[in-house]
Amino acid sequence: MKINPTISSLSIVLCWLIRSWALVGGLLLMIVVVINVVSNVGSAAWGKPFAGDFELTEIGVAVAAFCFLPYCQLTGSNVSADIFTAKASAQMITVMAFFGNLTAFVFSLLLLWRMYYGLLDQKSYDYTTTILQFPHWIAFIPILISLVLLAVAAFLNLTGVKANS
Repeated sequence: MKINPTISSLSIVLCWLIRSWALVGGLLLMIVVVINVVSNVGSAAWGKPFAGDFELTEIGVAVAAFCFLPYCQLTGSNVSADIFTAKASAQMITVMAFFGNLTAFVFSLLLLWRMYYGLLDQKSYDYTTTILQFPHWIAFIPILISLVLLAVAAFLNLTGVKANS
């Protein structure tokens, strides 16, 4: 990761943490793929799929998607509509990027607030998946971490920290 040498060591650590979190999301997706392969092979060869493979896939993909958000925000890799930027000046693109980062910061805090209460509800009502009886609230923990890191990434971008992989 190439980082502007003028940024603080805290920013360097935060950028590293965000990048590492995205790699955790990638590892989680690889585990989901292995589970699905084992399930399909087990179903084809022995007529017995991996029990709960759909539940683990749903949870794993959701958590992984949230793990990628901070890295995409930090590196400016989020989806953008080129129709708005194709003929825009550099100054206008900078203004749009500022408002995009500000929006990401505000919405990450809003989602963090609401998802925290979602975790509390899931835990208090003891919701679990049907087959594996996996508690829903556990999946909220990495999602909340992702939202904190998303807010950090948006804040770093707002303060001018540039991180490119």
